[in-house]
Amino acid sequence: MSRRSSFVPDGVPVLSRGRHRNARKGACFMEMASFLAGERWSDHPSCTHPVLATLARCVNDMLDETHRQRLVTMIPEVVGLNPDDRRVPTALVLTAARAALPVAAQERQNVMALAILNAEGILAEQDGRSPGELSKPSRAALATSPAAERWARIHLARVGFSPATMRPSSAAKIVALAVDGIARACIDDPEDLLVQLLRDGIDATAAFAPVAPAPVIVSWSSASGHTAAPSSAATERTLAG
Repeated sequence: MSRRSSFVPDGVPVLSRGRHRNARKGACFMEMASFLAGERWSDHPSCTHPVLATLARCVNDMLDETHRQRLVTMIPEVVGLNPDDRRVPTALVLTAARAALPVAAQERQNVMALAILNAEGILAEQDGRSPGELSKPSRAALATSPAAERWARIHLARVGFSPATMRPSSAAKIVALAVDGIARACIDDPEDLLVQLLRDGIDATAAFAPVAPAPVIVSWSSASGHTAAPSSAATERTLAG
C-alpha cells in the first residue's frame, strides 16, 4: 500500500519552528512524528531515517508560518520510514544538492556540485556501474552551474571519491547546507522549493524501503486527552492540547 494513502483529517496541529518541551508548547514536524510513532516526545525519533529527519527539521524551521502547515500531511509518511540500506544517505544528499545547486549563492554552488558528483560516483560503485555515469537529474542540475561543476571535477581528480562524506552524520550536514542555500536563495518561491524538497526526500527514502507499512490514520484533537486504541489496520492517535 502506498504511503501517500496516509490520512490526516481536519483539525490538524499547527507546526512551529524549533524544539518544544511538550505538545502544549507547540510541535515541529519530527516531534509530531515521534508522537505518531508512540515514541518519547523528541525531534530525533528512531522511527525515521536520521538524514531524512534532518531534512524534515531543517525544512520545518526554514519555512514561514503559512508554508510550514503544508508539511502536516507528510508527517505520517515518515513514521517507520527508516530503511537500513546504506544508499539512503547518498540518495538524500543527491536529492538535496540537485535542488540547491541551481538556486544557491555562488559560494554554496561548489559544495553542492561536489556533493552531486561524489554521491553519483559512490552510488555507481555500490550499484556496480561505471563511476563516470551520471543520472539525468544530476546532469541537468550540474548544467545550471558549469563553473561549479568544473571546480568539483578538478577537486575529485585530486582527492578521489569520499565515501566518508556519505555517512549519515556527514550526509546530514550536506542536506542542512542545501536547505539553507535554498532558503537564502534570491528567487521568488524558495518556500515552494523547500516543500517540494521534503516531498522528494520522502519519496527517495521510501524507494529503499522493502515493504511499506500500513498507513497511519491520524485523529488530531485539541480538546481530548484520550488516545484511541490502535486497530489492526492503522494506528490512531489523539493529541491533547
